[in-house]
Amino acid sequence: MTTVVGPRVAAPAKRSTGARIKDVLAVGRPAFWVVSVVPYYVGILLATHRLVPAVEDWPRLLVGAVVMGPLLWLAVLAINDAYDLPGDLLNPRKSKSPLLDGRVTLKRAKQLAIAAGIASIAVGLLVGVVFTLGVVLALVLGWAYSVPPVRLKTRAGFDVAVNSLALGTFGPLAGWAAVNPDLSDFPWLMALQGTLAAIGLYLPTTLADLEADRAAGYRTIAVRLGASTTYRLGFAFWIAAAGLSVVLAALDAVIPRSMLALEIVMVPVLVAAYRRLIGPGMTFKGVVVLASLFLFPCGTFALTYTGVL
Repeated sequence: MTTVVGPRVAAPAKRSTGARIKDVLAVGRPAFWVVSVVPYYVGILLATHRLVPAVEDWPRLLVGAVVMGPLLWLAVLAINDAYDLPGDLLNPRKSKSPLLDGRVTLKRAKQLAIAAGIASIAVGLLVGVVFTLGVVLALVLGWAYSVPPVRLKTRAGFDVAVNSLALGTFGPLAGWAAVNPDLSDFPWLMALQGTLAAIGLYLPTTLADLEADRAAGYRTIAVRLGASTTYRLGFAFWIAAAGLSVVLAALDAVIPRSMLALEIVMVPVLVAAYRRLIGPGMTFKGVVVLASLFLFPCGTFALTYTGVL
């Protein structure tokens, strides 16, 4: 059993309504919303073959974006913060967490998670039944990631699978379902490519919290495999994702063959960028820069897929 030694969580003080709203937003991490909204938009693009959906679809798709961004993130992050509190006390990167200084109590974090989860399902029904079933699955996985006794975060391999599938597969599926509830024509090869890339990007993030997770007794994949092996595994998945994009373009399978030359050029660039920006002692900044670079071929795909280029 691990004994956690760290600063005491301050007692909550009375705060204004505006301050409490800011605290809730801090738990929901607005910077993360784009991480799920972008794959959601990719699914919309794949379903419509349009950069900008038809105007009559905007209300439903915007409601879906609210679910995929603010509501789902608050539901899963609030419960994660609640059950990660002992480890966060040992993690300097989490020093500004609202739970650590008492701005949000442990009880309040759990209440926020439940309320946001219920709201996600209720609002999701405005988009569609298939979309809502995906939301329910995302909530189940998000809670299973954090809540004992399942707590997939501390089960090496499952921690990676939950996060990577959520972004690489469920995100595009949600966007597709918001347009077309029939998933029979969904391009699963693109989901595979997205999931491989998500694994390559997620694995290095576990290194940023390696020492804190080890001290807290969390058996994440980085704790179990060590920094060097985790980095090499992430690099391998990144190469696989980049290589698959070339294969798909060569076969004219979802990725248009007209992008083949660009893919051949971008693959070594993306591989070199990973080596340059990511390492066993990396920080989140490198992942952000690499993900931003990855948006260039993604943007070109969007323009080509929709016939703009």
